[in-house]
Amino acid sequence: MFDAIASRYELVNKLMTFGLDTRWRRRAVSDLRLPRRSVVLDVAAGTGDFTRELVRQGHVAVATDLSFGMLHAGKRMDERVQADASRLPFRSAGFDGVTCGYALRNFSDLAATFDEMARVIRPGGRLSLLEVAEPRSGLWRAGFRVWFHRVVPFIGSLVSDRAAYHYLPQSTAYLPTGEEIMRMLNHSGFSAVNHRRVMGGLSQQFIATRTS
Repeated sequence: MFDAIASRYELVNKLMTFGLDTRWRRRAVSDLRLPRRSVVLDVAAGTGDFTRELVRQGHVAVATDLSFGMLHAGKRMDERVQADASRLPFRSAGFDGVTCGYALRNFSDLAATFDEMARVIRPGGRLSLLEVAEPRSGLWRAGFRVWFHRVVPFIGSLVSDRAAYHYLPQSTAYLPTGEEIMRMLNHSGFSAVNHRRVMGGLSQQFIATRTS
């Protein structure tokens, strides 16, 4: 499915977030609080939005994704490795940080993926994750549900793949609550786990430090 939508993936992302996803990724990379030239793994990198932002902020980025089509369609991604996030082909403690954008609900084994993220980050390294969320207030929530579950699939069907963009909003059903994700990160070996809601709850971010 992701191979099929790779060529229009970034365009649809910009349309369905009004371009705000760029700002959210910029903040997520900044929140790593890592020195320049840190080596960061971008898990489920897709076509490289997060990867390029890491490089823009002065880091050395390695992109990994299960979808070869996504990696192939990506631009300005010097290091890209096709791999299953629950079985990463990298040495332990080999990275200063890990990022992941809007993919947690697509992992078939989220606990194993968090374990692997923890394994490849050095002690004291940092994690920054972005994922969709649903606003809590009534008006924001109603507007979000109409946009995300009706308008986004319509936009996707016009410019990309109809089936994929009907699945992607529905995939939020596979996403644990923020509190459960925080517990899972703690269990995998992360400390100082912080969860914040972005833009009225349209998105959410998890930041954590690899336990020494």
